[in-house]
Amino acid sequence: MRVVIQRVTKANVEVDKKTTGAINKGLLILAGFESSDTKEDLEWIAAKIVKLRIFDDRDGVMNLSISEINGDILLVSQFTLHAKTKKGNRPSYVKAAPPEISIPLYEIFKSILEQELGKPVFSGIFGAKMSVSLVNDGPVTIIIDSKNKE
Repeated sequence: MRVVIQRVTKANVEVDKKTTGAINKGLLILAGFESSDTKEDLEWIAAKIVKLRIFDDRDGVMNLSISEINGDILLVSQFTLHAKTKKGNRPSYVKAAPPEISIPLYEIFKSILEQELGKPVFSGIFGAKMSVSLVNDGPVTIIIDSKNKE
């Protein structure tokens, strides 16, 4: 599993010009799944996200987590995070899990995030053509890959 986490002052996702999820201060999470992903991958990344100390404290130091600032999460599925670009100019997405695997993983991941955060997680619509808008705060953007735990 691979996620791109962006600290935002606001973000929203639209499908067919209708907002399906919107947040103010918090995290926009783009999530991509592989066929080999397990519940342990989902749990590890969810716990890491909720505990990441990437929000400023009173002194302007990134020392607070999403939970400590009572921020929100907007979760958006994005299979293109598993693009392979080694050969040619057209990315290959063979590592991305097909919908019959990735949809259940996405739903489980959202549920785990909600449990870890202690409140609902906002989202896009899996597989839909979405328009995502955000104001990146900082900017702060972090990539986490459950197969490459750095």
